[in-house]
Amino acid sequence: MNKCKIFGILLGLFFCITISACGNSKGETGFVDGYYTAKMSDYSHGWKEYVTICVMDHKIVSVEYNARNKAGFIKSWDSAYMRNMNAVQGTYPNRYTRDYAAQLLQKQGEEEIDMLAGASTSGGNFQKMAAALLESAKSGDSEIKIIQSPEPEE
Repeated sequence: MNKCKIFGILLGLFFCITISACGNSKGETGFVDGYYTAKMSDYSHGWKEYVTICVMDHKIVSVEYNARNKAGFIKSWDSAYMRNMNAVQGTYPNRYTRDYAAQLLQKQGEEEIDMLAGASTSGGNFQKMAAALLESAKSGDSEIKIIQSPEPEE
């Protein structure tokens, strides 16, 4: 066989492999690239929790988990709340929100999130929001998901 035929065969194989690799637009995880957000339906103790994920190259590349009050202030930035909660619960929002977000990022939704002592209500809310986000990311539905709060605040 001459060099031109070998080169042609190799080039043809390369294109076949390249084209077949591009066939799955959702990637191995089944996630569609984009931003996805879920939030709780009601405020709890003055805060409404939310989670936003960013999917790139079919993987979760960032997770933001936090809560806002009616004025828009972020819970993790509230130093007084942190001191009070830490004294009573042994944890605080800036710690548990980062922990839950890091677990989702690391596990890519393939395993359950481990709950932290003192933040089990928020952990339960996070799991519900994360489950909705993973479904949204699989279908490419970027509409904000509203998750029913366990105890609506009056």
